[in-house]
Amino acid sequence: PVGPYQHSNPKLNGRPTVEIVMTVLHAGGKFDHDSYKVSGGLHGVGASVVNALSEYLEVEVARDGKLHAMSFERGIVAEELHVIGERSKTGTKVTFKPDPQMFPECEFRFETLAGRLKELAYLNPGFKITISDGRSEKQNDYCFPDGIASFVTSLNEGKNIILDPPIYFKTEDPEQSLVCEVAIQYNDSYNETLLSFANNINTIEGGTHLSAFKTALTRSLNSYARNSNILKNDSPPSGDDLREGLAAIVSVKVAEPQFEGQTKTKLGNAEVESFVNTSVGQALGAWLEEHPQDAKRICMKGIMAAQAREAARKARE
Repeated sequence: PVGPYQHSNPKLNGRPTVEIVMTVLHAGGKFDHDSYKVSGGLHGVGASVVNALSEYLEVEVARDGKLHAMSFERGIVAEELHVIGERSKTGTKVTFKPDPQMFPECEFRFETLAGRLKELAYLNPGFKITISDGRSEKQNDYCFPDGIASFVTSLNEGKNIILDPPIYFKTEDPEQSLVCEVAIQYNDSYNETLLSFANNINTIEGGTHLSAFKTALTRSLNSYARNSNILKNDSPPSGDDLREGLAAIVSVKVAEPQFEGQTKTKLGNAEVESFVNTSVGQALGAWLEEHPQDAKRICMKGIMAAQAREAARKARE
């Protein structure tokens, strides 16, 4: 927004909102529940910190038919907000250069940025992201209409796949403002690849959404195996057995995410656990009933893994 900011502090009141966003901590639009349905930001810190740690930062905003511009140097306003032209499209462009006084190395790594942007394109189906590198003229365009179903297929590239197409389902709870998306595809290897995301942030340490997914997967597969006589009187396979050769992505959208720590590597929302548990249990249960042959193959893979584990234990003893 480029309009004047309303605030009780006379130093902030009346200043352009874009300036407040770029210079004042805790001034994000994340706190009023009207600006965003879900967001990864929690504290209104990111943009202002980038600005403070930049030799220069320029922001251009196209809205209401006009193109506005403003620039900063090391977080201080260098050029007040002014109109530089007309523009029918809307959008914001930010250009910044990291401050060499702060950082010994100011080189951007193309692979790191490209990897993250590709991830974002998978998590937002149909959303197009372009990254171009002016140093080497490298350019990548990412757009995946099938979203995380394409993501899980890419994780299994070069492997022998057991399920094609992958299992995909999406569940929403408008009352709690919760969305859960899951994509599952097995291969014939012994490794598991489980990625979990909350509001597009890669929660590498998991959290309530991931533990709920694991619980529901184990319960659904064992329950199906028992009911269809695939599993006789043997002890049921453990979660680890049933996740051998699994590639899966669990993505949740939460209105008020609670992360453990500022790095946002682990989700802590309790309501997400029961929601994901129920969603995965129902959707996976229905899928297993509808695809008996594929279901049997998955269950047998887990049962054989359990038998191999048991045989190895006996051999050790």
